[in-house]
Amino acid sequence: MALGARLEMRQGQGLVITPQLQQAIKLLQLSNMELEAYVEGELERNPLLQRDDRDSEPEAEAAPREAEEYASDQIPDGAASVEMDINHDAEASPGERATGDSADGQEAGGQIDWSKAGKGGSFEDLDDFEQRLTRDKTLAEHLEDQLVVAGFSGPELAVARVLADAVDEGGYLRCDLPETAERLGCDLTFVEDVLRMLQRFEPVGVFARDVRECLMIQLKDRDRCDPAMMALLDNLDLLARRDMPGLRRACGVDDEDLKEMISELRALTPRPGAAFGGEPATPVAPDVFIREGLGGLWHVELNSDTLPRLLVDQRYHARVSAAARTDQEKVFVADCMASANWLVKSLDQRAKTILKVASEIVRQQDGFLAFGVEHLRPLNLKTVAEAIGMHESTVSRVTSNKYIATPRGMFEMKFFFTSAIQATEGGEAHSAESVRHRIRQLIDAERAEAEVHSDDRIVEILKETGVDIARRTVAKYREAMRIPSSVERRRMLKQSA
Repeated sequence: MALGARLEMRQGQGLVITPQLQQAIKLLQLSNMELEAYVEGELERNPLLQRDDRDSEPEAEAAPREAEEYASDQIPDGAASVEMDINHDAEASPGERATGDSADGQEAGGQIDWSKAGKGGSFEDLDDFEQRLTRDKTLAEHLEDQLVVAGFSGPELAVARVLADAVDEGGYLRCDLPETAERLGCDLTFVEDVLRMLQRFEPVGVFARDVRECLMIQLKDRDRCDPAMMALLDNLDLLARRDMPGLRRACGVDDEDLKEMISELRALTPRPGAAFGGEPATPVAPDVFIREGLGGLWHVELNSDTLPRLLVDQRYHARVSAAARTDQEKVFVADCMASANWLVKSLDQRAKTILKVASEIVRQQDGFLAFGVEHLRPLNLKTVAEAIGMHESTVSRVTSNKYIATPRGMFEMKFFFTSAIQATEGGEAHSAESVRHRIRQLIDAERAEAEVHSDDRIVEILKETGVDIARRTVAKYREAMRIPSSVERRRMLKQSA
């Protein structure tokens, strides 16, 4: 058989993911904070992109004539909450707009706005400065203050600082002593001696390596670390299971002494560092607002504060492209223009997709919004995707790291997607989240030892209300909610009586 080269033409279909499409897919799954960081990077990289902050300026009427031309040439958007504007007729370059066109920094009335002197801040910045001065001292700062006055020698202070850096927010030491000794080039005994001195610091229990050692340090400080208490510390697993007979045998005490020892143990602090301030928690900003309107209707609105508002400077692009001489400069300007247009378009599409998905979730879960978690319906990604004409993967990306503010609180979008539990006699399926809520209600209603429900009894009660559920599913939900078994709950009620 002879071998030879030949040219063939075939027609076929294929999916090609371009860099622009990859960017659009990436933007869908970003949270509002991640999106803000991404947009900031694009603003620094692309000179044709600019943030539109005109609505936030108090002197909008004193803005130059160019502002009217910006507003007259913006592309209108159907959703008011999206608020993304593309400028086609800007007259100033980014540098010129940053400095402003008003003469000598004066306003229309001829008065100088001294509040914008320096870095452009105002007297409101003093509030942030005052808050930084009056914030709570962190645990690391508190330990550093004690290190300064502890009287350590040079080598001891070096080891003490390394160990102090390894203390977490709860006050526990999170490092391996042999590895630390080897890294510092000193004996393990020397590191252990320094650690014993550090364990005398305030708050009592700091620098412990586990819960047992933390409680033991606090008991030693109270002069209550006797053999019976040490035996109790050695059997904390029995205490967690509330195995009182096993604890009595291990500690060699009677019921009255054991109750007193447990009371002393409960008065201790398992996280001594929790009383100190840490890094301020960043509040979660909702991506969508749900408000109740007239006639039982629900209004879905995007949070415009979390959506970046960008402008594409077409006139500046014309100036730069006209000044470009080499092919490399022309290619750079063209790439920046294409990237800017695509970014604005992708952000606009992202906002509309979030609004569409959120609207369908509200339509499916209106019972929850009106009556509570017991009326949460089973919902999956496929149902929402088919209703809005999108792929399941797109809905999954949209619902990741997104939050909805409702009259019942703020929830992650994933909260509204729950599995279905079949109903008895062919009725409507129940949401797994609503079933878990019913289980918790039944257990919270237990007030006496005789009212404690076993998992089998909970199954019977749920089946009487139309929920077809297995006992192992009830046990799985109960353990997920960290609810003890019926035996442990009965023992707890007996002790509290």
